[in-house]
Amino acid sequence: MITDARQRIDDLDGRIIGLVQERMAVSAVIQRERLSSGGVGAPPSGSWGRVNLSREMEILAHYRDQLGKPGTALAMTLLELSRGQI
Repeated sequence: MITDARQRIDDLDGRIIGLVQERMAVSAVIQRERLSSGGVGAPPSGSWGRVNLSREMEILAHYRDQLGKPGTALAMTLLELSRGQI
C-alpha cells in the first residue's frame, strides 16, 4: 500500500515538474512578445518589461485562495522560475 502510494506521488511529481517546465516556456513566449511590442507600461498598468505586476498579483491571489498561505509561497516560486527566462 505505502509503496504504491509513493509510486503515485513520484508519478504526480513528474507530471508537476513537466507542467512547471511548460509554464516556464509559455511565460517566455509572453515575455518575448511583450518586449518585442515595446514591453514597457507606466503605472497603473503595472507592466514593466518582462514583468506584469498586476497579473502577478492576480496569480498570487488565486493560489492563496485555493491553497492558503502555502499557496502564496508556491505561486512566488513559480513566478520566480518563470521570470527572465529569455
